[in-house]
Amino acid sequence: MELFTYMEKYDYEQLVFCQDKQSGLKAIIAIHDTTLGPALGGTRMWTYASEEAAIEDALRLAKGMTYKNAAAGLNLGGGKTVIIGDPRKDKSEELFRAFGRYIQGLNGRYITAEDVGTTVADMDLIHEETDFVTGISPAFGSSGNPSPVTAYGVYRGMKAAAKEAFGSDSLEGKVVAIQGVGNVAYTLCKYLHEEGAQLIVTDINKEAVNRAVEDFGAKAVEPDEIYGVDCDIYAPCALGATVNDVTIPQLKAKVIAGSANNQLKEARHGDVIHELGIVYAPDYVINAGGVINVADELYGYNQERAMKKVELIYDTIEKVINIAKRDRIPTYQAADRLAEERIEKMRNSRSQFLQNGQHILSRRNK
Repeated sequence: MELFTYMEKYDYEQLVFCQDKQSGLKAIIAIHDTTLGPALGGTRMWTYASEEAAIEDALRLAKGMTYKNAAAGLNLGGGKTVIIGDPRKDKSEELFRAFGRYIQGLNGRYITAEDVGTTVADMDLIHEETDFVTGISPAFGSSGNPSPVTAYGVYRGMKAAAKEAFGSDSLEGKVVAIQGVGNVAYTLCKYLHEEGAQLIVTDINKEAVNRAVEDFGAKAVEPDEIYGVDCDIYAPCALGATVNDVTIPQLKAKVIAGSANNQLKEARHGDVIHELGIVYAPDYVINAGGVINVADELYGYNQERAMKKVELIYDTIEKVINIAKRDRIPTYQAADRLAEERIEKMRNSRSQFLQNGQHILSRRNK
């Protein structure tokens, strides 16, 4: 990779390589943009095929966090860390504490959190060396398990998308097909069931499916059948890339709204569903409840305050839909535009402030 060429093209601010021989730490911290505030993004631990693949992942994920945090209305920029290693056998106290010292050295430019391959216990070890970490144990003032909060945000965003598709945000009587019934989706099912929605669920984990059937009266189908069921809303809540060339022709839903990341296999699939008149709630907007929740820890966690912010995902989905109409673009593009417009306004505001300051100084010097 020509790193500086890549960073300049996509406007990255900083790339930090962290190495500790004694613990075996090999980590890459990517900071994409801090216009809105310190970069917040999780630490992922994974067995990458190459160092270049790890760098590319860190860069891609950091940019994604810039957009996610901006669209969520947070005063935070985007960053991400990847640690090269097997999360099943390469973890140690020394490794995470060494990493925590590197974060501390950035003096608040980057704040980390849990991600794929890392846990609350790992964050606690990082916390031994720095305060610039969220998602730690509740005993240290953390918000705890983010799944219920993420589910509430998805529920609110789904209602906003339903309002656009059906003229009302009521989900009573609506049929919702849920692909994957993990922790987030189970709580989402609870919200939907309480409002009177009818549920169709699938998961490779039969116990998770049976639980949803017993607790919420859901109808169970095989994993490859979920795309073609008669439903009003399709909720991808497990695998990414389930909106693709194979599944789109099967979909009968008028709304796509779920908790999964990277729901569109390719950007062009967002164009296809837009042309079909399907209302898509962009994934990184509707599933932002978790990051909104951990971000509240930076102010001294208050659950009521955090939930009120998560509730506003409804309003954010409405803003995305309005931008899509205004600019005649699909909602996945409108979500990016919402984030970019917010960042640009802040940049312009800062630039004007600096210009005014320079003008005042020049007048004084005269």
